[in-house]
Amino acid sequence: MTKITTVVFDVGKVLFEWDLRYLFAKLIADKDMLEYFVTHVVTPEWHFQHDAGRALTDMVAERIAEFPEYAALIAAYPTRFNETIPGPVSGSLEIVQELAQRGVPLFAITNFGAEFWDCFHPTQPIFDHFQDIIVSGVEKLVKPDPAIYALALKRFGLKPDEAIFIDDNHDNVVSARANGFVAHHFTDAASLRRDLVTLDLLL
Repeated sequence: MTKITTVVFDVGKVLFEWDLRYLFAKLIADKDMLEYFVTHVVTPEWHFQHDAGRALTDMVAERIAEFPEYAALIAAYPTRFNETIPGPVSGSLEIVQELAQRGVPLFAITNFGAEFWDCFHPTQPIFDHFQDIIVSGVEKLVKPDPAIYALALKRFGLKPDEAIFIDDNHDNVVSARANGFVAHHFTDAASLRRDLVTLDLLL
């Protein structure tokens, strides 16, 4: 059995909380209207097009044309995106810091739009601990596509089953397991810590 030496993280909902409501609840007082907006106008599914590599300018212009009555709110999406990320997932950054202190190689694979990543990642010193981060919007490959895991193994210089990949999305975990990674389905930092201790990556 290959010894696991390396940890590969997802970012959203593993290291940092994310929800469109964190921004738009500041702009839409009515709760019913807020739910309509984030399920029909600026939705996670629409947002994920940017994760896959679509340009923000094209997406926003198209959406405003479709929902002109929400033009001002849609325009807030590209300029205030960082407000959809209220802070770290409880306990996760402490795990990253402990792994780094132990000299464990750290990488990440994240579904994240290129333009949003350029605005977000410089605000978070925790990413200084990572040797490399594959960003879907840059590569125009998104999890759970097997190609993104193949790219990660090659770029990170990893052998199959040498790294544990951590993601909150079950489909991404299943694909990672089928494409060269041991994987942990993230639910909370405490259960992740237990797995990393079992693997002798944490004390």
